[in-house]
Amino acid sequence: MQVERSMERLTTGRLAYEGGVNLETVRYYERRGLLPKPPRTPAGYRTFDVEALRRLRFIRQAQALGFSLKEIRELLALRVDPRTSCADVRRRAEAKIADIDQKLGTLRAMRKALIRLTAACAGRGPVSACPILESLEAPRR
Repeated sequence: MQVERSMERLTTGRLAYEGGVNLETVRYYERRGLLPKPPRTPAGYRTFDVEALRRLRFIRQAQALGFSLKEIRELLALRVDPRTSCADVRRRAEAKIADIDQKLGTLRAMRKALIRLTAACAGRGPVSACPILESLEAPRR
């Protein structure tokens, strides 16, 4: 008799494999409260249900979009709260977009400053006279 997929239990190793992470990542997410502590079999193996796999995939996808673990915990809570609307989730996504835009602006400024520094350096001479290193030691204006 084949076990129905919704009733299937996954070992930690199988969960990690199916979720595309390593064992330590699964344990870390458990410690952080992102994955529930699983029950143990009589033999002492920890087994997860299919919902844990869905949560693990959710966590990975959210991380790929730039959400922090704290933000992911909040998204997971929204996901199960019957009072949550799609608009609530959209606001979180819009906030993440604004955060990314701010970081992009900072990265562009950093890139511009590094281009200026490397343009000032001929790449010759002793390191003690390197304009890039001198600039890093100079007081900020």
